[in-house]
Amino acid sequence: MPEIALLRDLVVILAAAVVVVALLNRVGVPAIAGFIVCGALVGPNALGLVDDVHQVEMLAEVGVVLLLFGIGLELSLQRLRRLWRPVLVGGALQVGLTLGAVVALARLWDLAPAQGVFLGFVVAVSSTAIVLRGLGARGELDAPHGRLTLGILVFQDLSVVPMMLVIPLLAGASGSGWAPVIALGKAAGVLVFVLLVARLAAPRLLELVARTRQRELFVLAVLLICLGIAWGVSLVGVSLALGAFLGGMAVADSGYRHQALADLIPLREALTSVFFVSVGMLFSPAAALRGVLPTAGLLLAIVAGKFIVVFLVAAAMRLPLRVCALAGASLAQVGEFSFVLSHAAKGSGLIPATVAPHLNAAVILSMLITPVAIALGPHIAAGMGRIRWLTRMLQVRTPGEHVASGALRRHVVVAGYGVTGRDLARALTSAAVPYVIVDLNPENVRQAIREQEPAYFGDVTSEEVLEHLGLKEARALVVVINDPGAAERAIRAARRLAPDLSIVVRTSYVADVDGLRRAGASEVVAAEAEAGARVVERVLGDLAR
Repeated sequence: MPEIALLRDLVVILAAAVVVVALLNRVGVPAIAGFIVCGALVGPNALGLVDDVHQVEMLAEVGVVLLLFGIGLELSLQRLRRLWRPVLVGGALQVGLTLGAVVALARLWDLAPAQGVFLGFVVAVSSTAIVLRGLGARGELDAPHGRLTLGILVFQDLSVVPMMLVIPLLAGASGSGWAPVIALGKAAGVLVFVLLVARLAAPRLLELVARTRQRELFVLAVLLICLGIAWGVSLVGVSLALGAFLGGMAVADSGYRHQALADLIPLREALTSVFFVSVGMLFSPAAALRGVLPTAGLLLAIVAGKFIVVFLVAAAMRLPLRVCALAGASLAQVGEFSFVLSHAAKGSGLIPATVAPHLNAAVILSMLITPVAIALGPHIAAGMGRIRWLTRMLQVRTPGEHVASGALRRHVVVAGYGVTGRDLARALTSAAVPYVIVDLNPENVRQAIREQEPAYFGDVTSEEVLEHLGLKEARALVVVINDPGAAERAIRAARRLAPDLSIVVRTSYVADVDGLRRAGASEVVAAEAEAGARVVERVLGDLAR
């Protein structure tokens, strides 16, 4: 019976995933990479324990839909509007430069122009599922490189729609030259219509269901919105994942986003893990070994090329060296939508037969090494930071341009102008304590300047920036940025300049406290612990009444 066969495959996948991921975790391999390795082992191209990849892929597709819906829940439309620069500027530059580079290389390999353009489509997109899962696990989605990475990923996912519509033209299919334009216009119209309907209908539906106080019904309603919107937009050629992402954003502006996230997390995590296993099943070790040199060369070209492109894009946006390197490491792979594009172009001749097996293996290997690349990103950035000429060329020197030498004494340096940074600035103003603010988020800096705050755009991990901010003469450094790795680097840089300086750091998680203290922080405040203490205090206070 097909149902029993699918259940057997799931049992095999879950059992293998538990064992493989647990063993690899002991040697420091991220969980996502472990799931991909697990898929490669149990799939039809290795041990053959699971031979019906298609049924597993169907479950995996649901996992991706839930993952993108959850990401949309965390990205309200208001927050996405704040990301317009990374989306429009960063995304357009990254896709355009990658496409141009691949087309140029394809001409050198004597491939047809249409084949070069299509290969550019395939290589330009990165893995939204893997990258956002990796950055989210590290708490770096709100970090400067996380915002840039997210913006570029959003643009890439939106670009898949016109890419799909252009494939028939590239393949030489007959039809009106205006057909793709008309289809794209219809798709855009339907997307806007669905988004408006979802924003108007989804909150009302969730409010109606919430009044019943039936959690099971609420879960069903959330799944209905997620899968219903995804299916609706797929009818006009838009990917299921992108539709789910839009649905999540529609719900994000309602008052039910946190409950929806909480209810979806267990199911989302389980099915997303199945997706990563299904990616590994597509990998053929035998085929990769037969063409090990072409596959390795193609993998190196993809990873190095995309790293350089994203690095240059971030540099063109005047972002510091650390952000350039971390964003490049995060996006240096080819994503799951490349399989969607390849499937749409099957039989069209757009993928040369000599390239296809090596490209497939290189794509999967690039996805496999992505979690490792994200984990190694801070080390890559630190290594590049030692290249002095590169640091001087790319470092934003705004504080040096605007802060007069010796003008700052006995002041407080505030790194980060989020909610905590703004509260601290108001408190220091009330106490008549001089201070200066430094932030890597241009929007935060512009807002601070509008509020007549002494704020500057700069990288607090750079000794040069800290010197311009007068750190040696400062009374304290307060680090309130959402990037534990950058906070550690900032502490070490500050300690080298001012060994006796008081350094106070705020972090989200208790797990980061020991690392920050070892780096040299005088005091570390963990939001997680503080929230727990406040809850205990409130509960005990209420019980004592």
